[in-house]
Amino acid sequence: MDTGLILGIETSCDETAAAVVRGGEQVLSNVVLSQLATHQPYGGVVPELASREHLRAIVPVVRKALEDAGQTYESVDALAVTQGPGLAGALLVGISYAKALGFALDKPLIAVNHLDGHIHAVLLEERQKGNRELRFPLLALVVSGGHTHLYLAQEKQRSWTYQNVGHTRDDAAGEAFDKVAKLLGLGYPGGPVIDRLAPYGDPAAIRFTIAQMKHSDRKSPQARTSDGQPRFDFSYSGIKTAVLRYVETNQLQPQIEIRRKALLSLPTPSLEDYRKLCDQRTLDLVASFQNAMVEDLVSKTLEAARQYEIATLFVTGGVAANSRLRRRFEDQAAQEGLPVYFPSRPLSTDNAAMIAAAAYPKLLAGALAPAEFSAEASLALR
Repeated sequence: MDTGLILGIETSCDETAAAVVRGGEQVLSNVVLSQLATHQPYGGVVPELASREHLRAIVPVVRKALEDAGQTYESVDALAVTQGPGLAGALLVGISYAKALGFALDKPLIAVNHLDGHIHAVLLEERQKGNRELRFPLLALVVSGGHTHLYLAQEKQRSWTYQNVGHTRDDAAGEAFDKVAKLLGLGYPGGPVIDRLAPYGDPAAIRFTIAQMKHSDRKSPQARTSDGQPRFDFSYSGIKTAVLRYVETNQLQPQIEIRRKALLSLPTPSLEDYRKLCDQRTLDLVASFQNAMVEDLVSKTLEAARQYEIATLFVTGGVAANSRLRRRFEDQAAQEGLPVYFPSRPLSTDNAAMIAAAAYPKLLAGALAPAEFSAEASLALR
């Protein structure tokens, strides 16, 4: 435990990742191998293919992380691995490998919640900047392809505890971005493409209404937390349907098919390629969709921050890389005097540095994984 070196392993979805982090804040290496090319033809992640690709990549990725860090299997103090949530088969690849390493090396093994990792990605980089005086209570919005959650966070004796005060009732925000991009023939993953195209459209051209969970709705038991406080839930299946209806009403399908086929013929489409294949109406549609999504995420999160008298806000996860989302949070939070922190874009998406960082407080507390632990696809964060 003298050096606090942790080898982190992350295989919850379609990135095989390994990293070496010292003391929960010094990143010595962070290797991420994407499976994007494998899943792109299918317009989304295929779980069976993800597991197979993790099996192929896990050993070389871990070796590369150790090599980049100038470390060996023997020199690290502990191992950390994502237990969930995520794809069960994908998680099992990382867990099985971490268990085998831990047994062979006689090293402590720590199981980490993937969502805890995303929150610690922000904490990791703030500590690197010398910011060690975060004020509580803290609210974290974890927003990605598979998750849209709001957590109240507290730090007690260096360990973090969480209370969920909001989540999506159907599609996650990142999932909605990807599905709308697929619907419009823009390929996968859709979030980054929409982010790049949206500035060329009019965000006010089309009015999209997102389902609102009213205060009256929060009087019901399912709309309140266990201690009776209001929840701030999200719902994004409706806006996806609204985009589909717009496409059908305006007979955009022929153009979408042309665009889809043209993009499939390009190995790595540039922004200019996307723009040439989108007319102004499509660009306005993309901008209006993104605007509706961002405004909903920002307004509900800040409403929750006011309700719970939050002192600090974290926004993290893959969708936190969205340019408009960052600008709107920075502008709106500043007006309310609320400090808001994001991870860098490389640490917004799935990576193992965040897993190793989240494991460090657990290592100090002796919270090691039991020998019988396994993957939990729907693991809750507490």
